[in-house]
Amino acid sequence: MVDIDSFTTAAANGDISRVEQMLENGIDPNGVNRYGRTALQVMKMGCPDICRVLLNWGADPDRQDGYSIALIHDLAREGHLDTLNVLVEVGNANINLRDGNDKRAICLARENNHPNVVDYLIRRNEATKVGV
Repeated sequence: MVDIDSFTTAAANGDISRVEQMLENGIDPNGVNRYGRTALQVMKMGCPDICRVLLNWGADPDRQDGYSIALIHDLAREGHLDTLNVLVEVGNANINLRDGNDKRAICLARENNHPNVVDYLIRRNEATKVGV
């Protein structure tokens, strides 16, 4: 079996073909590397296709690290709407998940001046009848 550190490195580098190959060879999409993080948590944020592949293979979209930060928090803070959209639409990620500082993704997007991400999260909340 392929080692998890190689798998998470491939995801972090945006190497979708290597990620797919490892998944097809039986690697656990939720396997944790030596730093305690999964491939989805360390994936190259501007690569929605890797996000889609990992989610389709069963990666947990809401998994939080030791600081209670999930991918949705990182994506919102950095303004990666394309990947955030995949995380929510394909992975059904919890858009109201709170991080270790009790902040939701929408708060992080506002703080970091990503109005397109804020608008998207507001629309998603309205669509699911959850208050912002």
